[in-house]
Amino acid sequence: MQLLDQSLGQIATSVAGATAVFHQHKLDFCCGGQHSLRDALAKKGLPEQDIVNALTALTLQPVQFTDWRKAPTKELITHILERFHQRHRLQLPELSRLARRVEHVHGDDPSCPTGLTDHLDDMYQELESHMMKEEQILFPMLAGGIYPAGPISVMEEEHIQHGDALEKLELLTNNITLPAHACNTWTALYIGLKELKEDLMQHILLENEILFVQPKAKAHGEGGVCCGGCQ
Repeated sequence: MQLLDQSLGQIATSVAGATAVFHQHKLDFCCGGQHSLRDALAKKGLPEQDIVNALTALTLQPVQFTDWRKAPTKELITHILERFHQRHRLQLPELSRLARRVEHVHGDDPSCPTGLTDHLDDMYQELESHMMKEEQILFPMLAGGIYPAGPISVMEEEHIQHGDALEKLELLTNNITLPAHACNTWTALYIGLKELKEDLMQHILLENEILFVQPKAKAHGEGGVCCGGCQ
């Protein structure tokens, strides 16, 4: 199948470095992961050949890449817990601390992301509740070979809410764009926000496109249902 006819989710989970290309061109491989590359490029008005060339070049590079579609479910769960759950629990409190400082010192600046601290606190509360439900209920079932439609549907719906939260985060920060006069704290905050966004999108991608998809569906190359709202 040509790259243009593959979904963004398929490419993001099979081509090492593809997500960096997608981030560069603001292609939504997370919430829009079910759309074909052709349709996504047409919607954005982006040149097909340039993107295809960039993705094709990645497939020719000898890079170390874990194809999580082929990994045992328990191994993928362990990776998600260690790489994303633990990381989010470190990221969000520190980002809230930095945002609080920026809002306190630069509150009179029109570029100040007013309301960001409260939003990050809300994101942390919602994400912590979500991760606890996965860790205590859903992940043990998946590790045992059980794919319960109800709990999976609930988690996918909450992924949509996380996508909406990322969209609001970008609105508050002018697409996480630093003003020219930003101080070191402000700079560190926005670097961390970009990392959080990329990590959370990758986290959701692995769950919706791979972990939540039954083994039989994976074998036939069928994608999972992705969230809505990430840009």
